[in-house]
Amino acid sequence: MKLSARLGSVLPSPTLALNAKAKALAAKGEDVVGFAAGEPDFDTPQHIKDAAITALNEGFTKYTATAGIPELRAAICDKLRGDNGCDFSPEQVLVSCGAKHALYNIFQALLQEGDEVIIFSPYWVSYPDMVRLAGGKPVIIHTREENQYAPDLESIKSALTSRTRAVIINSPSNPSGAVLSRQALSVIAEAVREHPCLIVTDDIYEKLLYQPGPFVNIVNVAPDLKERTVVVNGMSKAYSMTGWRIGYAAGPKPLIAGMQIVQDQSTSNPNSIAQKAAVAALRGPPETLQSMVKEFRERRDIFVSGLNALNGVKCRSPEGAFYLFPNVQALYDRRYKGIQIKDSVRLSEILLNDFKLAAVPGAPFGSDANLRLSFATSRAVIEKGLARLRDFVGSLN
Repeated sequence: MKLSARLGSVLPSPTLALNAKAKALAAKGEDVVGFAAGEPDFDTPQHIKDAAITALNEGFTKYTATAGIPELRAAICDKLRGDNGCDFSPEQVLVSCGAKHALYNIFQALLQEGDEVIIFSPYWVSYPDMVRLAGGKPVIIHTREENQYAPDLESIKSALTSRTRAVIINSPSNPSGAVLSRQALSVIAEAVREHPCLIVTDDIYEKLLYQPGPFVNIVNVAPDLKERTVVVNGMSKAYSMTGWRIGYAAGPKPLIAGMQIVQDQSTSNPNSIAQKAAVAALRGPPETLQSMVKEFRERRDIFVSGLNALNGVKCRSPEGAFYLFPNVQALYDRRYKGIQIKDSVRLSEILLNDFKLAAVPGAPFGSDANLRLSFATSRAVIEKGLARLRDFVGSLN
């Protein structure tokens, strides 16, 4: 069967593929240590599940408006105003089937064939392929660990062209866990201020912070850019609701209206029951989130310390999210079973096949020198994984 030509430039998600392979090995009885999953290992808080149960019992199981129920859109506006200092009306909000879906809708509604989108590397694996699926061209700006992954002014300015339609910001970052400072966000704002492009701020990890002070996005730093900024967020990470599939975008009315047309003809409304649960999440107590962040911080510290004790591995301590992005390039000069490792993909294959450890290669994130390791797992699993990594490093020559 002949498939669409647009699929030729798009790759399957490496994180989903690796996680599926690890689960398949586990299903066969293998003792696999998984550091690939991008989801909290905590259960969804009870008050959120109770809201879903109530919705079921009350028969709230029919179609809703494509953009989401009024109650949820109002709760999102209240959240954006209270947490982020961003004032949006419900007409500027579209609820989608996860933040990933919201991002996909943005590019489908925004891009013409050949339009460009600036993406900072390392980046979430889906950004470039979402742009390509909409007929656009990803323009990658590489950032450096020693600069806390902050882009510099001249790199952004030189990447902007007449075809640039959007710039994506993801802070805290997947995969690096880096949090862009006010200064770094101000640099981005200065670079794009005279260019009419859209700014997409992907704030999905905003609640998972391990540094003092509140979360800050580009609207807080440059309020004058709000009218051409779209804020993307969702329930998955902060409320441990990955399977519920509720995300949202808030931004300029013409863009949101265009995104709704795309969603009208694809999924229509998000899950009705999950929408009710999302209202409970946004309006509920913060204690569960606070305890989750505390535990993540302690796991991070254990994991970072263990990685930095390995010969040939360097790992910075991330300020947010639940990923480590250790630099393992020094291992590429060494050999495993007489064969040089060469790159992150080969290293990841060895770890999974021979050491039963699932670690995502850095190459699909735009940085082949790294691996991405999730610490959204128990301390016992982290310790077991560190032991297997020690065994692997000890086997190299």
